[in-house]
Amino acid sequence: MTTKVGLHDLTVAEAGRLIAARRLSPVEYLDALLGRIEATEPSLHAFITVVRDGAAAQARDAEAEIAAGRRRGPLHGIPFGLKDNYETAGVLTTGNSRLFADHVPEADSHAARRLKEAGAILLGKMALDELAHGGPSADLPWPAVCNPWNTDCTAGGSSSGSAAAVAARQLPFCLGTDTGGSIRSPAGLCGIVGYKPTYGLVGRSRVIPNSFTFDHCGPMTRTVEDAAIVLGALAGHDPADPSSVPTDPADFAAGLPQDLKDMRIGVVRHFYEDDLPAPEHVRDTMNAAVAVFADLGAAVEDVSLRPLDDYAAVKMTIQLAEIYSVWEEELRDRPEVFGEVFRYRTLSGALVRGVDYVQAQRQRRLMQQEYAAQMRNFDAVITSGIYGPAPRIRKWDRKAKFSKPSITVGFSTLGVPAVSLPCGFTDDGMPLALQVAGKAFEDATVLRVAHAYERAAGWSGRRPHLGG
Repeated sequence: MTTKVGLHDLTVAEAGRLIAARRLSPVEYLDALLGRIEATEPSLHAFITVVRDGAAAQARDAEAEIAAGRRRGPLHGIPFGLKDNYETAGVLTTGNSRLFADHVPEADSHAARRLKEAGAILLGKMALDELAHGGPSADLPWPAVCNPWNTDCTAGGSSSGSAAAVAARQLPFCLGTDTGGSIRSPAGLCGIVGYKPTYGLVGRSRVIPNSFTFDHCGPMTRTVEDAAIVLGALAGHDPADPSSVPTDPADFAAGLPQDLKDMRIGVVRHFYEDDLPAPEHVRDTMNAAVAVFADLGAAVEDVSLRPLDDYAAVKMTIQLAEIYSVWEEELRDRPEVFGEVFRYRTLSGALVRGVDYVQAQRQRRLMQQEYAAQMRNFDAVITSGIYGPAPRIRKWDRKAKFSKPSITVGFSTLGVPAVSLPCGFTDDGMPLALQVAGKAFEDATVLRVAHAYERAAGWSGRRPHLGG
């Protein structure tokens, strides 16, 4: 057996290999992570629920199964966390809302069930903005999540607890949800990998909805390899999700070692230079990242897509109408049960006309067709991730969703695979991020491109000093 020193630093892939070789016990690994949570959680607020007893029982079962030669795969015996809008049988699922403060589901979400079938161990339900839409807010049942790189700063949203926990080495991976950037944005601010799969690749049944036609479920990890491993367990048809697309099982990690020679990479420079002008340090970091892709042998050239404002207008019209339709009755009958930020951001959905919603969906389809035509010339595109450094929690602007587009919104509107990964740090040590996106259902290519950059750039090895 290994010692417990540094076990919390293991990636999914590293821990999986040690467990498979029976050099690491799932029980020992779980104990090390629980110790890490105990040491760091008072500074972060990443968890809503720690599933201590259930995880211990699952770890013992995993150890016995592996010892008997019944290892299920690379996630067997690996603890993980779920954003607390994924329903979990017998485990509190709150959405960080008073509306669900005592909600204990009878069944698992599709994603939770897939991970359990793969042998992964549920250790925590992770904090989030209220119902993945409203926060940070001082009037919610659980406090705002702090960034492990600087606990005075936000971890981003809405998958804040998932991002902070992975960055702080409390867990090797978590799941988040991404409607307009809610996986990629906190991943970028916390210096980890956040992956939004192609729309329809990962089932969403029994996940508390935000937007029926924009919600995605995906992994949040410390490396691209880990994201590929987790995606391999998640991907598959979900009969209870009308958007789910039947696909064959895939090993998304298999193609990662390939180089980028003969790959064509488009740089969506206007997103961060013109549409949403980035600070100079972000532009400098992106220039350095573009040079890395060229050094890796890819053919790199600028490409123009629709302006971010166009994508944001379509996304906002559709998403506001859809989230208001989910919570209309409760907003009308007992608005006080929701936090102030959630009410502020959601009630405007009542003003979206049916004709506006239909036209926005039609425009969205045109955008997808235009993008597919443009991508005939490219294997993947890159652009900036969310602009770092993370803002201080007290300065977080509730109006930001309406005042300007997010750098992540374009790939949300298009429904294509997109990943955020570290691409540098500010002078005071806060993470910066870039995005890699690709063609619908070519998730393996996006992961391959991101993995090549990650290995060449070397940013993923850095870690916050929180808790030692």
